[in-house]
Order: sequence, then structure tokens, then C-alpha cells
Amino acid sequence: MKIAIAGTGYVGLSNAVVLAQNHEVVALDINPAKVELINQRQSPIVDTELTDYLATNNLDLRATTDPAQAYTGADWVVIATPTDYDTETNFFDTSSVEAVLADVLDINPRAAVVIKSTIPVGYTERLREQHPGATVIFSPEFLREGRALHDNLHPSRIIVGDTGERGRQFADLLLEGALDKDVPVLLTGSTEAEAIKLFANTYLAMRVAYFNELDTYAVTRGLDTRQIIEGVGLDPRIGSHYNNPSFGYGGYCLPKDTRQLLANYGDVPQTLITAIVDANTTRMDFITTDIVSRHPRQVGIYRLIMKAGSDNFRASSIQGVMSRLQAQGIEVAVYEPALDEDSFQGCRVYQDLQEFVTASDIIIANRRDDHLQELAGDKVYSRDIYQRD
Repeated sequence: MKIAIAGTGYVGLSNAVVLAQNHEVVALDINPAKVELINQRQSPIVDTELTDYLATNNLDLRATTDPAQAYTGADWVVIATPTDYDTETNFFDTSSVEAVLADVLDINPRAAVVIKSTIPVGYTERLREQHPGATVIFSPEFLREGRALHDNLHPSRIIVGDTGERGRQFADLLLEGALDKDVPVLLTGSTEAEAIKLFANTYLAMRVAYFNELDTYAVTRGLDTRQIIEGVGLDPRIGSHYNNPSFGYGGYCLPKDTRQLLANYGDVPQTLITAIVDANTTRMDFITTDIVSRHPRQVGIYRLIMKAGSDNFRASSIQGVMSRLQAQGIEVAVYEPALDEDSFQGCRVYQDLQEFVTASDIIIANRRDDHLQELAGDKVYSRDIYQRD
């Protein structure tokens, strides 16, 4: 069976590797450099399992920039292209999904198309109405940055937004490539599957926001955040997971998915979803105020990434703090090994960590690491209690 994957980010490449264990897979990307790396069996993104599988496993996988090579003869086409949130329209920008679908319908209209990009609630149904002869399915992805392949090999659940035979076939393809075989499989309507994705990520954002606001209270009242979190987490209904304070929820998924869900509510009564979106702004405002109260001349930003083991810093919460500090007239510098440039958003980028530490009065880190702590000591400002994501 031939399967085409459009997009080679975390979602696309991890799915390509899982499926290429048992089937012919052609990955399509507009970036020739990424295509070349994949064909050389090197991962273009930071992910330990992806790097290992590409280098050592027998995969029937190749990459191309040519849509015809990818789609011709494919039984399935998986769309995993970016759908960033457009703040002007209050909607995901789904133009890349539509462009892929148009190409597939032109080159190979018999292929079944599975969307794994995050999309608004009701979007798949609209596509089906626009293209009545096409097979279009939505299957949400639940991956962590830096652990994308791991989460596909050991999925918490497989959800496919199609209750018919095609939906079952695609679920079986994912299950076939997984290492765990006792995975819950749920076949739903397409709109229900879209809602599952947005509600799941919004719940995670709510949990992050909750423990961040707990931390804000503790800091303001001079209390020990760790003691409160540990006492709260002893309730088995709450648990001691996903409870580490941060500068806010960020990364590629949570900020845009919460805003999209809020937009999807429209005239539906709600207060909680609005509060989750607003809570992130409140948290970053508080962190900024706490830093400014220390009267630093120069603040150093240690890593722009959201979490350890990742090279992605899109929409990271520390950037929200950074822009607020700049608006206060405070000089800001950045240490980020993933950046190959001298400046970033008006900030000097240091390549030498020791020079960066020496030049900074305060160093803020969304996530601590032992090396920074040894080097910078009391200069480090972080709300990271447990040194985990």
C-alpha cells in the first residue's frame, strides 16, 4: 500500500515513520533541505526516537518536493500541514490543507484523504459538502513536541472521525505501526473528532493555567508553592501530574487551539473557555511585573523553547514575557543555541553562555537546567519547581 504524507513537521514525520514500517510512504514538503535530510535518514527536527528510527530502522520511506510523485498511486494521503491561528479572522488558517486537497483531487481523486492538521469544529463536513465525490476524514493527533514518534508508537488513544469502513481501515493502519496493541480506538463523527482535539488541548491549557494561578497566589502571599501543589495533588481525582508552574502555556498547539475553541463557541453560553484564554495573559503580566520589581538593567532570556528536548519556540510563553519587558524599556538579551542569527526581535543573541550570564542582571528560564544553575546561581529567575515539563 502506498501512503503519501503532506508536511514533515512533528505530526507528519512521526506518522510517516510509523506507517513506513509496513507500507510504502512518500513524504512531501516544500522545503528541499528537509527533504534531503529525510532521504539521508536524518531527522530535521529534534526528537530522540525519530532520529533513532530514521537512522537504524528498515523503513520504506522517501521524501520529495513534487506533489505528483507523492500523490500518484497513493491509497491514502495524510495532510499534516501547519494551520496557524489567524487573529484577524478568529479562525485557523486552513489554506495549506485546502491546497493539498486540491492537488490530490487533481492528481489522484481516488485516494482517501486524512486530515491530521488541527482544524475548526465542523470543517471536515464543509469540505465533504464542497467535494461530494472525495473521501475526507479527520483524525486528531495527540503528540508532545520532542516525543512525537514515542507518542505514535505508544498512543494513549486512536481517534478517527469516520464511523464507516474507511475509518476502521485507517485506525488499523495506525494500530499496525504502534508498539502497543491494546490501544483504545474510537471511531466518531468528523465534527465530534474535531471537538475532541480542541477540548482536550483546552483542558490541558486549563490545568496549566490553574497551577500557574496557584503559584501566583503563593508568590504574592509569601507561601511555598511546592507544598501547596503536593497537598492538592494527593487527591487522586487531581493527581500529581501536569502541575509544574511555568510562565504560561505556549508552544504550537495550546494557545491557538484554545482561541479556536473560544471562537467556535460563538453564541453558546460559556465563561470558562474565555477565562482559560485570558488566564495566560494574566500570568505573563504577573511574571513581568515580578521581574521588573527587581530593577534589572539587562534581562537574559535563557532558551526560547517551551520545553526540554525540543527545538521549537513558536508561541513560547517566554516570548510573551520578553515582549512585555521590552515594552517596559528594559534591555533584553537571548541565549538560544537553536538560533543562527545575531539578533531576535530586537534583542541581542549570545552564542557564548558564559558571556551571556556575565552580561545579564537576571536570567529568566521557563525551564531550569543544572548547567545554567551551576553557572548563574542566584541570577536565575524561574517558576519551574520540578524541573520537568
